[in-house]
Amino acid sequence: MDITRSMATAASGMKVQSDRMRVIAENIANAGSTAVGANGEPYRRQLVTFKDEVDKETGASIVVTNKTIRDRSDFRMQYNPGHPAANADGYVMLPNVNPLIEMTDMREAQRAYEANLNVIEAARTMVSRTIDLLRRG
Repeated sequence: MDITRSMATAASGMKVQSDRMRVIAENIANAGSTAVGANGEPYRRQLVTFKDEVDKETGASIVVTNKTIRDRSDFRMQYNPGHPAANADGYVMLPNVNPLIEMTDMREAQRAYEANLNVIEAARTMVSRTIDLLRRG
């Protein structure tokens, strides 16, 4: 695999991790929201899925964002009979977002992004040094 392919693969990794961080931030921002009415559902956690592709231009194996799906796990229930979104039993449905899990996922996405950035920086350094050697020779 040449350096161009390595950089294309790493750049695609950075792009999908950026997409993932955006969705995680949206989950965190909506962690405390509730439904508008007693019969509505609150925000549902979202997850990003990825798929492998081959870049037609470089022939590199890359990763792309496939789609964003909704987490089908149960909502949290909180007893609060005075809330406008409370059901007949006095319970309010809260999003199925756990901020601790979201922060862990955010840290994982951040580290994957940084690892891909390091690959690009290393490839750029290799190209620069190669050009320097060719100039001297």
